[in-house]
Amino acid sequence: MKEIKQRKSENDWRLLLKLIPYTRRNRGVILLSMVLLIPMSVAGAIQPLIVGQAISVLRQEKSWSFLQQFSEGNELNILIGLLVLTILIRLMFSSVQGYLVQKVGQEITAGVREDLFTHVTSLAARFFDRTPVGRLVTRITSDVEALGDVFATGAVGILSDIVYILVIIITIFLLQWQLALMLVLMLIPVTGVIIYFQGQYRQANYQAREELAKLNSMLQENVAGINVVQLFGRESFNAEMFRSINQVYMKQVNKTIFHDSAVSATLEWISLVAIASILWFGGVLVLKNTVDFGTLSAFILFSQRLFNPLRQFADKFTMFQSGFTAIERISELMSTPIEIRDLDTGKNLSFVTSASQLGEICFEDVWFGYKENEFVLQGLNFTIYPGEKVALVGPTGAGKSSIIRLLCRLYEPSKGRILIDGIDIRDLPQAELRRYVGVILQESFLFTGDVKGNITLGEDYSQEEVERAAKLTNVAGFIEDLPQGYYTELRERGTNLSGGQKQLLAFARVAIRNPRVLVLDEATSNLDVGTEALIGDALEHLLLERTAIIIAHRLSTIRNVDRILVLKQGELTEQGTHDQLLLQDGLYASLYKLQMLKM
Repeated sequence: MKEIKQRKSENDWRLLLKLIPYTRRNRGVILLSMVLLIPMSVAGAIQPLIVGQAISVLRQEKSWSFLQQFSEGNELNILIGLLVLTILIRLMFSSVQGYLVQKVGQEITAGVREDLFTHVTSLAARFFDRTPVGRLVTRITSDVEALGDVFATGAVGILSDIVYILVIIITIFLLQWQLALMLVLMLIPVTGVIIYFQGQYRQANYQAREELAKLNSMLQENVAGINVVQLFGRESFNAEMFRSINQVYMKQVNKTIFHDSAVSATLEWISLVAIASILWFGGVLVLKNTVDFGTLSAFILFSQRLFNPLRQFADKFTMFQSGFTAIERISELMSTPIEIRDLDTGKNLSFVTSASQLGEICFEDVWFGYKENEFVLQGLNFTIYPGEKVALVGPTGAGKSSIIRLLCRLYEPSKGRILIDGIDIRDLPQAELRRYVGVILQESFLFTGDVKGNITLGEDYSQEEVERAAKLTNVAGFIEDLPQGYYTELRERGTNLSGGQKQLLAFARVAIRNPRVLVLDEATSNLDVGTEALIGDALEHLLLERTAIIIAHRLSTIRNVDRILVLKQGELTEQGTHDQLLLQDGLYASLYKLQMLKM
């Protein structure tokens, strides 16, 4: 309840104002759509007057002065012509206006979606650790669509309804003030009903969207982990979990339907009461010869036309509430701070790979924790010298991968600093840092697209450069054996390639960028013996004159590195060469002997 009160404290119109920046590029189109409201509303208000006047002509009551010079048949023809003209005006202008506002609405939706995607992809890895993917998908898709509807159908639509209602009210007061006053008084309970039920709808809709996010999260998780689901026979269990979440979502949606229906039903009842009241009071005035029959007929049509936009207003108001909910949820996401930003320090790194002095990495009293005051790295101090090949070794949870994430600046240290070539990495542009440090992970992620696109990742490399990188990493052979070679389309996550082939592409992806520092995080664990031999040969070329950090659980693969750093519970406990560490008979020696016994 506290959360709901906090949300309600923010003014709805202040939320709507957040869309204003997205409308500036279409100001001319929006202004034109506003201008078109006037002839549309005037034409709609004239139509009941024309029908009422036609009835007066048929009953030989008093007609408009300009019609009195014509015969009865010609009077009807003129009135029919005027009615057709107003219909054509409304049809033409409403079509043009509808197209314009929908076009602007889609452009606003596209703009918001692009900004939201850009913001989300700029957030630190810490944000994704705690946010389900399904929730992000819901906000970028369905929430943004609801927000676009606020403007495309809601904002301009409500403005159109308001203008139409105002024109009708002015017209009926000019026609007969007593009947007009009765109709206007009917608007008071309608306003109260709309305000009450839409407030209830707003709360229910927020909860419904939260449940939809949970539903999408579970769906995404089960699709991504379908192999585990089927291998361990969790189909029935997961289906029951999904059914439970789906039932909660359905209950929340039913609440929104109830409040929406309540508004429509109440409006229908009040509109019928209004028509009945007009018939009763208007009938009394007709009997007293105060009002003619044509005027009464016009008022009956006006009462219907007055409540029709109110019904549409209520429907759009429901859409507004959905849109306000979407704006709230999107604003929450957009207000998530970007923790890792580039500082305008003017510092940069040289990419002259032949310079032997480049590639030094220094950790100075680095502390880090994924949660506050729960440190996985504690007071790390070490230096990796240019061109040195260093291995990180330790039990699971010792902090090896955390060191790599900090070096690539996916996370910021809680305390201390990390230097590359004497420059604090926080003073460097992220793009330059991540070009300077090439990382090959244990599991390579491939995007939907062709092989070449998964190597270049959108950067402007020539075909010759791509082929050179592929040959350097010994992957050219398997690529050329594919149906369309470098232009072979890959399915989602590269499911039409083997695990080893995907890992080979990851080596080519890094090699083409020619990084000064190379990081291998269990990069050869998914390769068979033959493929690993190819990669071993490729690594000899890749590691030449480069600083390298290697994480490996198989200690036999790192015997020839220059130095081994041994970690335990986030602290550096030992360092030295393979032979030196064996002589120390410490943690490394214990791990090595244990692995040798298992082989």
